[in-house]
Amino acid sequence: MARQVLFVQGAGEGVYDCWDSKLVASLERELGENYTVRYPRMPNEDDPSYAAWEPALTRELASLDDGAILIAHSVGGTILIHVLAKQQPKPRFGGLFVIAAPFIGEGGWPSDGIGDCKDVSEGLPPGLPIYLYHGAADDVVPTAHVHLCAKAIPHAVVRTLDRRDHQLNNDMSDVARDILSAG
Repeated sequence: MARQVLFVQGAGEGVYDCWDSKLVASLERELGENYTVRYPRMPNEDDPSYAAWEPALTRELASLDDGAILIAHSVGGTILIHVLAKQQPKPRFGGLFVIAAPFIGEGGWPSDGIGDCKDVSEGLPPGLPIYLYHGAADDVVPTAHVHLCAKAIPHAVVRTLDRRDHQLNNDMSDVARDILSAG
């Protein structure tokens, strides 16, 4: 049976169809047939809110098997981290891989609906491997955000990728390599 992967999209008009679908296609190629990638469309992608995305993510998380891999891009990563920190979902996940997530709080971006990221670490599922990726050439979310996230989640592995943009140049090989090496 193929291992489940949940990919949570980023935010913005057309992101699901025109942008993050390319990340999913790269991920599927890199992981191969032993992995099944689920890519649900999040509500109101052009005007995302924690209030709208949290119930959708809660349903998705509850439907996953133990050992499933979680991957999220940009604002989707920030929201997913908060959902995991607040809920302690039932399945035990194999890892959380977050790409270009904005940090919410001091030094990062403000948000009305998402709480400050500085306190998320204590609420995350114990023992969950966490990887944070950020392109050094990201002109959407400044690279400083990955370092702020790393302070908030001290056990996370941080990968800053040279010459990669907000979409990691649509190349998920580094993420797939970490997933495959983690087992």
